[in-house]
Amino acid sequence: MARLLQIAQIGSPILRQQAQEVPSVHDPAIQTLIEDMMATCEEADGVGIAAPQVYSPFRVIIVASKPSPRYPNAPMMKPMAMINPNMEFIGDEMEEDWEGCLSIPGLRGKVRRAKRIGLAYRGPDGFIVSADYDGFVARIVQHEIDHLNGTMFVDRADPKSFASEKEYQRVMKEEQKRREEKV
Repeated sequence: MARLLQIAQIGSPILRQQAQEVPSVHDPAIQTLIEDMMATCEEADGVGIAAPQVYSPFRVIIVASKPSPRYPNAPMMKPMAMINPNMEFIGDEMEEDWEGCLSIPGLRGKVRRAKRIGLAYRGPDGFIVSADYDGFVARIVQHEIDHLNGTMFVDRADPKSFASEKEYQRVMKEEQKRREEKV
């Protein structure tokens, strides 16, 4: 049965370290880590989580896009574990949007990211998966891979865009109201 893991908070040294490649996807400890990360991400109402965020030094991320009060326009997808991900940008189109982080509760900021990415990774079954992602899911993947490299969204965000969660929610409600008025 999956356990809920403690989420490292900004200032914890593990969040600034380079994560290690997973040597064996089939290692029972890695399989347990994946199950526990999935449960932790779900419980925290996150759209993604990286192993360093749960005090594990391995290159494992969970991507779990779904609509929520924090991300009302997020697409729904089945949560996926991605092991030893390798990413490349597709094209040079960039977009700026709001991000937050389970390791920095209560803070939001606008981050400029590649709109489309290509990704190769191992799934929990050990098979190599290659896929392209765009929009919000591409943003989640980039955010989580940053965690594997010791980078946090505050390092990439426009410092003038930082907002509290309360202010972010107010802005989101205003934007939703404007969209509804246009329809």
